[in-house]
Amino acid sequence: MINEAQLEQLAIQWFQDTGWSYAHGPDIAPEGVAQERSDFRVVILKDRLASAISRLNPKLPPAALEEVIQLASKPGEPSLAQNNRAFHRLLLGGVPIDFANADGEPDSDDARLIDFQNPANNDFLVVNQFTITGTKRPRRSDLIAFINGLPLFNIELKNPADETTDIWEAFDQIQTYKDEISDLYLFNEALVVSDGTNARIGSLTASQEWFMPWRTIVNEDDKPQLEYQLETLVRGFFNPAYLLEYLRYFVLFEQDGDRLIKKIAGYHQFHGVREAVRVTLIAAEDGKVKEARATYGREVVPGSKKAGVFWYTQGSGKSISMACYSGMLLQQPEMNNPTLVVVTDRNDLDGQLYQQFCSAKDLLKQDPEQAGSRDELRRQLGERQSGGIIFTMVQKFSLPEGEEHHPPLCERHNVVVISDEAHRSQYGLTARLDKEKGTYKFGYAKHMRDALPNASFIGFTGTPAQVHISSRRAGSRRCPRC
Repeated sequence: MINEAQLEQLAIQWFQDTGWSYAHGPDIAPEGVAQERSDFRVVILKDRLASAISRLNPKLPPAALEEVIQLASKPGEPSLAQNNRAFHRLLLGGVPIDFANADGEPDSDDARLIDFQNPANNDFLVVNQFTITGTKRPRRSDLIAFINGLPLFNIELKNPADETTDIWEAFDQIQTYKDEISDLYLFNEALVVSDGTNARIGSLTASQEWFMPWRTIVNEDDKPQLEYQLETLVRGFFNPAYLLEYLRYFVLFEQDGDRLIKKIAGYHQFHGVREAVRVTLIAAEDGKVKEARATYGREVVPGSKKAGVFWYTQGSGKSISMACYSGMLLQQPEMNNPTLVVVTDRNDLDGQLYQQFCSAKDLLKQDPEQAGSRDELRRQLGERQSGGIIFTMVQKFSLPEGEEHHPPLCERHNVVVISDEAHRSQYGLTARLDKEKGTYKFGYAKHMRDALPNASFIGFTGTPAQVHISSRRAGSRRCPRC
């Protein structure tokens, strides 16, 4: 059985295998042999951050670099969670900065802290034994993962050989650290606790219940039976390309009364959403680039408009998955600023999902809308030329008296219908006999497709009908109805 020091060295090696650089904490400490900190209170590696800002924002004059660092370091909110959200917004959207350009004229920009498009254009560094001056005494974190000098991830380890301790002592230790060295957690995006054999990942505000395993490395099918869960987590979660996608599309904040909650996706949501977006991009094509998409591994017909079904189980975080899927899809350039139509079949579901999407405004970069009536839905869809997230119940696609077929409201190809509880609402595509009137009629799903003839459809359901689904916790599969 290995001890804690050996586990720490193994973790460092796994990070290095994944593409990270490594530095020993005492070496980069004040007065260290490779000093990168001016003071033990400093948690940012300032030279690395300044170098990254200069590299990623070539139009910024040197005089503006210090101001960007100061703005990113001190959001100025009243609580740790609010500061963390403010920093996350800067991480995604850039730091607004005014400056004088090379011609001496006033200029402005949103200075990037990370290059999300090109992982190799960033500085990934893992540091062990990083000592910070605390409010009571110095505290030493086992592992901190920095991107461009920003301490975004904290890993606390416990001795695998000690039978009297477990990973929840590492969790408790982090709670103490949040009080005593809170500056470190202003920048935090995820926390990891592990004794090697067991490993869990959670958000800044998560309770023990929401610290979850990370079971995959490359995709949802790649679940290696490694000796240490920590190795799977490091190789899977901290893969630089995956990690930047995760930061960009899979972190949300939600207001619960007076409390701000930070939510991060689990491995099943991350890989399920990535697959669902990939499939949607193929299904939504307008037929012009079918040959280029013929090499995709899973069978998806380009331009078919059938993006499949996202299957989940109770408690697997459907609403988070839907918000992350929407946020990621909206930002894909191939979709050309799409319109998303979120369809439910009950008032309570419509309200719950709508509130979840309102909370995810930072990710979605827009406010969703609710259609209050059939006429309002027709107006919203008919007038919108691009973009937008519209919530409606499927019943609002009903026909008024005297109308036999639903008129087309929007014929764009970059409309995606997201159907919640699709097994309940996506039927009625063929005519059925109304015995009382002696006439044939279609269901709401058919009217919806007539209204949006070129839209793509994806269903979310925990009870998929007429679909072969494996026993995965969540994922994306094709569905004959969607």
